[in-house]
Amino acid sequence: MKYPALVPGILRRRYKRFLADVELAGGELVVAHCPNTGSMRAVSVPGCRVWLAPSTNPARKLAWTWELIELPQPDGGEALASVHTGRANGIVEEALLAGHIPELAGYAWLKREAKVAGARLDFRLDDPQRGTAFVEVKQVTLKERDGHGYFPDAVSERGTRHLETLAQLAAEGQRAVLLFCVAHTGIDDVAPAAHLDPIYAETLRRVSQAGVEVLAYACDVERETQIPVAIGLARALPVSLQRELSASSPVD
Repeated sequence: MKYPALVPGILRRRYKRFLADVELAGGELVVAHCPNTGSMRAVSVPGCRVWLAPSTNPARKLAWTWELIELPQPDGGEALASVHTGRANGIVEEALLAGHIPELAGYAWLKREAKVAGARLDFRLDDPQRGTAFVEVKQVTLKERDGHGYFPDAVSERGTRHLETLAQLAAEGQRAVLLFCVAHTGIDDVAPAAHLDPIYAETLRRVSQAGVEVLAYACDVERETQIPVAIGLARALPVSLQRELSASSPVD
């Protein structure tokens, strides 16, 4: 997925959920739209470099959208994390259409926002030979102090309801898939965040035993002259349903 021409800045603060103050290179302080309804635990770090997308729409109240943040890592490097949760489905859709997710390749048709059992899932895949697969996408950006990735980053009743919907489909003989889109280049595996939402974690473990498939794929960010220009799914990552964050885990 291609980005518009991104502009760097320094994050000063995120507030009122959807707003962020960002200092541009010339010292100008701008207010950017923050397209993320979550807690943004560990990815809303003042002082870090962020990347903004400018808007040319004069009707918009805010001229900037916050897309990415650069986060320092324990090895001295930096990781890029996408804070724009609305990008995840587009990233996954491109990968599905291109056949870049082997477990979900070979379907003839793709439908977005499939209504099932009183709920709405992100994708429905159909094929005369393979049948139907329902896919729910969740973006992962939480890297905890133990160095592992977790989802969700706060209590997610909606996420738990999606798991129950997938379990119902699996019980009816349909293929049901939860796909973690890992939009943080410093995350190498994923686990349910039992320390933040134990109900979600327990539900995920239960539905996985009942036939719901759980996949995770990492995102890579392409740069040109150090500027991020595109993001896409790159490789499968392991999912550990039993791992939990220990109170004794070291701090990064």
